[in-house]
Amino acid sequence: MFRNSLIREMNFKANFLLWILVELCWFAGQIVFLEVLFAHIGAIGDWTKWQVVLLVATHQLIGQLYQGFFFVNVAGIPELVRTGRMDFTLLLPMDSQFAVSTRQFGLDSIINAMVSVALVIFCLGKLGITPGVGQVLLYGVALGFGIAVHYAIMFFLATASFWIVRSRGLMSGYFSLFTLARYPDVIYRGGFRLFFTWVIPIILVANVPARVLMGTFDGSPLGPMLQLLAAAVIVLVGSRMFWKLALTRYTSASS
Repeated sequence: MFRNSLIREMNFKANFLLWILVELCWFAGQIVFLEVLFAHIGAIGDWTKWQVVLLVATHQLIGQLYQGFFFVNVAGIPELVRTGRMDFTLLLPMDSQFAVSTRQFGLDSIINAMVSVALVIFCLGKLGITPGVGQVLLYGVALGFGIAVHYAIMFFLATASFWIVRSRGLMSGYFSLFTLARYPDVIYRGGFRLFFTWVIPIILVANVPARVLMGTFDGSPLGPMLQLLAAAVIVLVGSRMFWKLALTRYTSASS
């Protein structure tokens, strides 16, 4: 599948390079916004300028890895259902969820993820932080949990296409909510914070990995890591159960 994706991308090199440029420009726009913001303020809560930049870079890294490995596939599920091409997927000798989730890879996003890694390292240098091996490993695990949360929620929304003919609007709406994850957790209060921490755990996705890497938790990072793990497990299991239910409602292209 990876090889086929590479061949497809190389057949349209201009498109491949253009999307890399578009994503880089979008990323650069976020950094410019922070430069303007911190020209007028000293900090956001307990977050300094370079800590926030590291948070944005972490958010971008999670988003690019998610887009590179899953987004193209998950976003295509409604079209598979609408046209009946889901029939061919269900005939494959592999798990159907795995099949619909890994058909293509967005190689441009994977390349842009490397840019995010470089910015994270640059921010650590600006902050004078040299994380230990354990911190780096924990950061990588937290990134995986964050990607899992986004995948599961988007997959859940895509699965709604078995009942709703065009569910891409739901996915687009969530993709807009995804931007909430790039802001420091201290700006959220009350019911809003409660909802996006426990119901739709967007706030945890980038804030927990960033704080783990910087070591800015009050006490041990074990509690927030377990909270992020629990969120990932719950949404993954929920999306899996919803997928199994949806397959029982699928009537194929011919009936």
